[in-house]
Amino acid sequence: MAATVIEGVLHAFEIVKEERIAAPIEIVFETILEQMGPLNSTPEKPMPMVLEAWPGGRWYRDLGNDSGHFWGNVQAIKAPSLLEISGPLFMSNPAVSNLQYRLTEEDGETVMRFRHRAMGWVGDQERGVDAGWSNMIERIREAVAERARK
Repeated sequence: MAATVIEGVLHAFEIVKEERIAAPIEIVFETILEQMGPLNSTPEKPMPMVLEAWPGGRWYRDLGNDSGHFWGNVQAIKAPSLLEISGPLFMSNPAVSNLQYRLTEEDGETVMRFRHRAMGWVGDQERGVDAGWSNMIERIREAVAERARK
């Protein structure tokens, strides 16, 4: 049996976003956990996830009957200022990601700094995830605004 060797296929990317949200830091942090967990969705459909919000906790999609998709582990969490996850996320490739939400309060608002770094066997479809993270951040912003109206 012959082996196929492909060289030069390892890639890396980084997505960085910063948003100012007119809400207390605790509310923004709680909303991030909800939107990444049970309220997660894509523009097409709901996609609830389980996010165990403690060091080493898992972030995964539970499809029932012992089926699902593992996305990562909580690498660091310091409520309400930091959530960091590392793992393959949505990639079914030999790749690893580091995802960070860093929150600070400035001038009565919460500054949310988001960073997704990935490296490994990253294909074109995986590098096109900026729109997905923009959607997630918009959902966080809208959910925080909805909480403020209540």
